[in-house]
Amino acid sequence: MADAPQIPDEAETRARWGAFAWTAENAEKAKAVIARYPAGRQRSAVMPLLDLAQRQVGAETQTQGWLPVPVIEFVAAQLDMPFMRAYEVATFYTMYNLVPVGRYHVQVCGTTPCLLRGSDDVMAACKNRGMTKGKTTPDGLFTLTEVECMGTCTNAPMVQINDDNYEDLDYDSTVRILDALAAGEQPKAGTQLANRHTSEPDGGPTTLKEMVSSNHDYRKEW
Repeated sequence: MADAPQIPDEAETRARWGAFAWTAENAEKAKAVIARYPAGRQRSAVMPLLDLAQRQVGAETQTQGWLPVPVIEFVAAQLDMPFMRAYEVATFYTMYNLVPVGRYHVQVCGTTPCLLRGSDDVMAACKNRGMTKGKTTPDGLFTLTEVECMGTCTNAPMVQINDDNYEDLDYDSTVRILDALAAGEQPKAGTQLANRHTSEPDGGPTTLKEMVSSNHDYRKEW
């Protein structure tokens, strides 16, 4: 696949991350996470610890974060589990990055609902900013990935950037979001429609209008 990310050189990765250890703050967080599970079941903490490790790598590199193999090994060792078991988790869930990414990881949903609602325009806005699928821009700011369903079909098309979802997008709103991020600003997350707050119909309800507009207590009629 031409847009597949390239795995970093192992020698370089081990030289940089071979001595990975929790910060004092994250060590306390890891301890609290492991304590949620019964004795002998600490391996159940692998997902939140991998996420915590990825965030620590992100903080150290000023990026969205990723999981070098030595970091996965560190988490596996803390949970007394085989490295391969932890690696299987990291490779199964797309929330974990196995290669370095930029400051902002732009994940565009290309599944049918988003495609029908204009995800091609979202992708075009990204590409017109110099992004290429599976690559990071030369300035290290953006990494572009096309992903499958993100569970926001009602507000399609959408994109997830780091921890935030941006919904009801078109070409222009996508450009505004990317411009704001590039300028160091935090654009409004969620729907980008002025008359929508979550996933209710744009412009107001289309059914059960009488119930919505009145204060009548229908429970008394049951």
